[in-house]
Amino acid sequence: MVTNISEQPAKASGTYRIGGDVTVNRLGYGAMQITGPGVWGDPKDPAEAVRVLRRAVELGVTFIDTADSYGPFVSELLIREALHPYADDLVIATKGGFTRSGPGDWRVVGRPEYLRQQCELSLRHLGLDSIPLYQLHRIDPQVPLADQLGELALLQQEGKIQHIGLSEVSVAQIEESRAITTIASVQNLYNLANRSAEDVLEYCERNDLAFIPWFPIATGELARPGGPLDAISTAHGASPAQLALAWLLRRSPVLLPIPGTSSVAHLEENVSAADVRLTDDEFEALAKAS
Repeated sequence: MVTNISEQPAKASGTYRIGGDVTVNRLGYGAMQITGPGVWGDPKDPAEAVRVLRRAVELGVTFIDTADSYGPFVSELLIREALHPYADDLVIATKGGFTRSGPGDWRVVGRPEYLRQQCELSLRHLGLDSIPLYQLHRIDPQVPLADQLGELALLQQEGKIQHIGLSEVSVAQIEESRAITTIASVQNLYNLANRSAEDVLEYCERNDLAFIPWFPIATGELARPGGPLDAISTAHGASPAQLALAWLLRRSPVLLPIPGTSSVAHLEENVSAADVRLTDDEFEALAKAS
């Protein structure tokens, strides 16, 4: 059932320690959608974006994921406007490695000098002295991986990055990366309807790496009338999106879902998914159906 046992429902999702020492509530918030169309420019309603960020923290969210390319920099600047000075338990993760030339246009750039520049800009825009989790947004195939991660490792040695993460990688790429430097997290596409990264999740489980699933609330055909989500939604009084998030939280203790939205109402619905408790049979039924 969906309950109101706490004014901070995100706490019901449990905690995880990124890199072994950065503790977050597992149900976080992804800040891509607080930008304009095509993840470009300012949002239509900047004041609502600020309200969403502040409400997320009120609801117990302690992990916010963003990137320099969201806007670009619009998301980071809104986070600072809404939440700085940050609460002691709030963890801001950001990413570098994509350059932007317009709405919907993403171009991988992993040159060391570019990654350093973007990290420095993220520090400035977020108002941080050190970024708790800095993720390589994509591996640039035109640049040696050792050069890309080597620069992040230098930034880490300088105290500008606490932990290093990867995004959209294979198991082989994670292993190659870990031979270069310590990796704390992986962010790949993963949800109830699309589990193509199952092998990556299993690797993260075995090695205690945080797995941050982007696009976490996709349900596809599972939410059709009469489908498997329909009956379980009725039983719990929960939306299909809430069930999709509840399934992820149940699937693995290393999963840190980051549902994003530009609406306070939608945010409150998403975060309340932490209070949904699937039975063993419901969890298995959803896993098999997808």
